[in-house]
Amino acid sequence: MVGLWRWVTVVTVACVCLWGAAEAVGGAKSRPRPQRRPQKKPKVNPVEEILPPGDINIQDMSGTWYLVSAASKCNFLVKNGLKVEATVMTLTPPTASGDPISVSTTTRLNHQCWEILQVYTVTPAPGRLVLNGSRPELNTDIVIGETDYSSYAVFYYQKQGQLTMKLYGRSKDTLSEAILDKFEDLAEKKGLGLAYVFAFPNYICICSH
Repeated sequence: MVGLWRWVTVVTVACVCLWGAAEAVGGAKSRPRPQRRPQKKPKVNPVEEILPPGDINIQDMSGTWYLVSAASKCNFLVKNGLKVEATVMTLTPPTASGDPISVSTTTRLNHQCWEILQVYTVTPAPGRLVLNGSRPELNTDIVIGETDYSSYAVFYYQKQGQLTMKLYGRSKDTLSEAILDKFEDLAEKKGLGLAYVFAFPNYICICSH
């Protein structure tokens, strides 16, 4: 009896040891603590990242500007970029502080000449304007990115998150290659590569009033 009891005791101890080993290998593992999701960075509109020169003079922007090139992913330009018509913009600056800028845009559509009349609200920030829509979310934010007043100007337009860039010249003559290349480089930095840059013809479209 003594021998048998010792054998049972040994077996019992062996079983306990095996159970402990099995628990260490195949037992439940502690779950990792849930990690907090990183906070999303606030969405920044592309036009808000543009820093126009602080000395933009609206009065010096007055007069006629000829559209030379546009960079945009809008469906109309993507589908009709090779059929665009000459476009002329005339700016009439405000006569009093707080008044808007009068804008006349002349272009041809369906073999007819059209004149589009708009007003740009002048904001306190130099070089930043707003074309008010029927609702605030339909406003178009406008930035005069850079200009020398006498030969060229780069405008940025953003509506509902879609950015369009336009290069204007003071005359219908072609701008220098340096300015054209500069505009393409600026467009490339905004995700508007050469596939989205469209040249405009330089003939003059005259509308009768």
